[in-house]
Amino acid sequence: MDKLIKARTEIEDIDKEMAELFVKRMHAVRSVSEYKTEHGLPIYDPQREEALIAKNSSRVENDQLRSYYIEFLRDTMKISRQYQEQLANGMRVAFSGVPGAFASIAAGKIFNKAVQVPYPDFKSAYNAVVNGDCDCAVLPIENSTTGEVGQVLDMMFSGPLYVSGVYNLSITQHLMALPGTHLSDIKKVISHPQALSQCAPYIRKHGFEQSEYANTAMAAQFVKEQNSPNLAAIASEETAKLYGLEIIEKNINEASQNTTRFAVLTRTLTNDGNSSDKHSILMFTVRNEAGSLAKAINIIGLYGYNLRCLRSRPMKELLWQYYFYAEAEGDLASENGKQLMVALSNCCDKLRMFGSFKYPADLH
Repeated sequence: MDKLIKARTEIEDIDKEMAELFVKRMHAVRSVSEYKTEHGLPIYDPQREEALIAKNSSRVENDQLRSYYIEFLRDTMKISRQYQEQLANGMRVAFSGVPGAFASIAAGKIFNKAVQVPYPDFKSAYNAVVNGDCDCAVLPIENSTTGEVGQVLDMMFSGPLYVSGVYNLSITQHLMALPGTHLSDIKKVISHPQALSQCAPYIRKHGFEQSEYANTAMAAQFVKEQNSPNLAAIASEETAKLYGLEIIEKNINEASQNTTRFAVLTRTLTNDGNSSDKHSILMFTVRNEAGSLAKAINIIGLYGYNLRCLRSRPMKELLWQYYFYAEAEGDLASENGKQLMVALSNCCDKLRMFGSFKYPADLH
């Protein structure tokens, strides 16, 4: 009996210490949650969790106990995520369009507990973050079929926001109309210009008249409101369910691999201190001198950064002048990256790093 009492007393003392450490840990979790909200970062980071489990479990030498400790760690991290989700319920995420838009779908997958705030266009969503009305904005920057979203890139170049992450959302376009509508009834389709472009061969095949709309979900909403069997929209399956439309034909986009990249835009530059598997975005203008662009590209390579993307965009305020958008593998927030930026300043007039973040992740 003395042995049992002694063991129980020891467990009670340990439990007391663990309770104190638990409270201390959750206070730190709150700080992490505040940082993630401020920088527009998702709560769940599976790569970091697995790395921490591998690192911490290695401290337990007993093989049998290690398996229980791994389970303990997973439970602890799950509780931490739940606490962060509760704290993040007031996080406001701006997007362009109405519920059901692809940006709304992306925002929901990145920030599943946050409050989504719809805006009528890209500029309004962007300015909502600038003005402090929202914590971050989820906006498209590129589609694998139709290319860059120039309006968003232009706002990034001229505006003050940073990029805390880029996420890939697979886009599947469907033809939808009022319930009971037949394909032969449809005379006109409406959707966002990029969606119409992605489905151009299908539209030509059926001889549909087409009309551009500000957003795919707004187009579906309009079809519902018009209550006409001659009108159809091109949008997502989620949108059809949301507005009570029937999918007439699925997967009508030309490219089977159709993906849109969404950027999370925030007021603060993010640096999580982890330099592995990083991706960076920068924009710059070069001096009007022979070889300036080539010099800039060579400097990026010289410092060991693999340039994955380089494109030019016209500057609105200066006729026939251009800025350059670049994406590189590597962490520009590192000491090496800072030295690169100093070197680039010798041949670039305007130079800005927009963020270094984990390599673009796929949203499921």
